[in-house]
Amino acid sequence: MSGSGLVDEVVVQMQSRLDALPAASPRRPFLSTYLRTTQAVGDAVGAGGFLDPGWVERWDVAFAQLYLHAHDAFVSGESSAVPRPWRLAFTAPDDLPALRHVLLGINAHVNYDLPQAMLSVISPTDFADESLVRRRRSDHERIDDVLSSRVKAEDDQLGDARTLLDRVLTPLNRLASKRFLREARQKVWLNVEALNAARLDGDSVYVTRLGELEVLSAARIADLLAPGQVLLRLAVAGFGVVLPPGA
Repeated sequence: MSGSGLVDEVVVQMQSRLDALPAASPRRPFLSTYLRTTQAVGDAVGAGGFLDPGWVERWDVAFAQLYLHAHDAFVSGESSAVPRPWRLAFTAPDDLPALRHVLLGINAHVNYDLPQAMLSVISPTDFADESLVRRRRSDHERIDDVLSSRVKAEDDQLGDARTLLDRVLTPLNRLASKRFLREARQKVWLNVEALNAARLDGDSVYVTRLGELEVLSAARIADLLAPGQVLLRLAVAGFGVVLPPGA
């Protein structure tokens, strides 16, 4: 268990879903990776790695709940309740390498879910406090340290068959992973700001902008499924998406 009670509770929820999945389920690689990463975030919270650990706990739990909701809706056959980026991730070909399934999950969860989770724990009033927003963004960026520390271990866990070229490129792929995760997180913050502005303009404006983010996130699937060295390609072309300026 981690050093965070709230995070421990959501880890238990993730583990129950993982235990229920068949051993060969293509959804296991992402969920296993996400569970271990969530534990690492909980450990960092317990170790005092954030400016506001209580806020990070609330944010991390809100973030996880978005994934769990999509997962449960898919398992129960409620396809209309599954956002399109998750639906595409969950229905991707079973025989894809584990890495690709993980990337499809990261796309849905980071590009689409993460801005929503951030907004759920940063109110419009909070956004009016520049000092508070700087602290929130700092803690958001500190997650990069946790993710970067997990790249090698998670790469080793995947167990995909590797060609000689894959093995030669392993160090570059790990650097590429750290680069695109950092780049995506920076773009997430831009989308948080855009969605907050939409929220201030009313529910209908917010729903429209969130729909745009859903489309952008779903469109990334084609890049993630394209043949070739996907991690190196993402390091160059980028992983994150950015909402266009609002009207």
